[in-house]
Order: sequence, then structure tokens, then C-alpha cells
Amino acid sequence: MRTIQSLSDFPPDLRGASLAIGNFDGVHLGHQAVLEQARAAAPGAPLGVLTFEPHPREVFQPAAPPFRLMNAEARAHRLEKLGVDLLVELPFNETFRSLTDVAFCREVLAEGIGAAHVTVGSDFRYGKGRAGDVGSLARDGAEMGFGVSVAELKALPGVGEISSTAIREALTEGRPREAAAMLGHWHRIEGPVIHGAKRGRELGYPTANMGLPRLHRPAFGVYAVLAEVLDGPHRGKHRGVASLGIRPMFEGDAPNLETFLFDFTGDLYGAHLSIGLVEFLRPEAKFDGLPALIEQMQRDEARARDILASL
Repeated sequence: MRTIQSLSDFPPDLRGASLAIGNFDGVHLGHQAVLEQARAAAPGAPLGVLTFEPHPREVFQPAAPPFRLMNAEARAHRLEKLGVDLLVELPFNETFRSLTDVAFCREVLAEGIGAAHVTVGSDFRYGKGRAGDVGSLARDGAEMGFGVSVAELKALPGVGEISSTAIREALTEGRPREAAAMLGHWHRIEGPVIHGAKRGRELGYPTANMGLPRLHRPAFGVYAVLAEVLDGPHRGKHRGVASLGIRPMFEGDAPNLETFLFDFTGDLYGAHLSIGLVEFLRPEAKFDGLPALIEQMQRDEARARDILASL
């Protein structure tokens, strides 16, 4: 997959792509339906995604709590796994925000990218003041030389309409399997391994520590997880147990994710990890001394191993 962050760098050989447009936060089943419709609309054409960084909501509501399900890195990894050939990740800055709906179609879609076809969700709005909708997109596309198709919102029996909001709610309430049913994959937190207090190794549970900048925070507690080391000499897939939260036993403050990989030895500092939340085991707790904490960690490990053995 090729990633483009400026239209001035747009490769001529990828003009004529069939383009899906949206924020694609989480790349859930609804987003995947948009991708499949874009793929079917122009067989043989490069499959592209047009998205924005930062997420527009971060610009319009800068004081809002962290809400993103994925950072840009995780989103790109998921789109690549789904067979996307081209990721156009445009900066959502003042210049972009000032584009009218007509200018967006002309300067970005027709002239900048040279899209052959565009697919959007039925609730898609664009342009200054969100003036554009699927009707204006189809009208302007016909005049400017690209086709337009609209993917209807997707729902699951017993769950309802699939949305990033519903997925965040499931994660907040400690229901990662329900979130995964809407996502079509495990909810993953990705990023570099950072240095921590190194208490885990003293307790017999060395962990890979990761921060949670700008990300929605699932229920704090302990999870059975599927981990993937994305780069470096230890690249590969692993199973493990992870603690997500503020470490009340040690009076932590900034939330982070600490993952213990089963049957693993090696140095992961600086490596990028992808941690998939499979099952919520228990909330965070403060224990009466380190022996009680270690005993609970052993029970957490045993339970996580049992859960993951069935996957």
C-alpha cells in the first residue's frame, strides 16, 4: 500500500483509482462495506481510501476527551490488510477546511487524485460548513468525470447499527467481544514500547509498556490479549495478558497498557506492538501487599491462557 499525504506528490500511475472516503476510525464492518462497494464499482482499478489527519472532530472539539479507536498507524495497518492499494491521508488544516463542496470535488477528487469512482456512506457530508451531501457529490461527479456510489449503513442482529460510537460504548463497558463483532476484528491498540518503572520484571511478569495518547480508553482492568510485534528481531504473533489503566497499586496517573507476553524472552524497547483486546478479565484493583498482587497475576495468566487456547 502506498500512502500519500500531499496531493502535490500524487503518483500518476495511481490516478483512476476507485476511492472510498471517510474517517475510517476503527475500520469497522460498515467501513469495510464501503471498501467492498468501492472495489466492486471499478474492477481492476486501484482501490484507494481518502481520509484525514487529524480526525476532524479533534479540530472542531479540541477539549473533548480522547475518542479515537485507532491512531493513524493502526488505521493504515488495517487498511493494508484489507487490500487497499492507496491511502490518501490529507492534513485537516485551515486550508482544507475552507474548501467549498464544489472545490473539494474539483481540486481534490477530480484534479488532485483523478478518481474514476468515489464511494461514501449514506451520511457523508463534506465541504465548508458541511454543505455537501451524497446528492451534490453525485451531481458534481457527473460533471467532473467520476462516478459515485453510496453504501447504506450496516447493522448486526441483536446489536443494531454499526458505528464508532457503539463500538466505543462496548469498549467502555468492558465488552471487547461485542466491539469485535462490529469491527470485524479485535480492537487493537498500536504503538511503540516505552520505558516504564520496570516493576513487572521484579514480580516475575516483565511487561511491554505502551502509552494511550489521543485514544479512547476502554474499561480499565486486565484483559486476555492477542499481540503482534510489528517490527524488529522479535517480529511475530504472541498471546498474553495485559493491564490497561493507571496502576492503582503503584499510584499511577497517566493511563497506559502493560502487556505480558506468554513464553517470551527478549528486549522489545522501541519495537511497535499491536495489542488486540479479546476478553475483559477483571477491573483494576489495589491489593494488600505484593504477594497478593502476584497471586492474582498468576490467576489472571492462567485464565487468559485458557481463553486464548480456544481461539
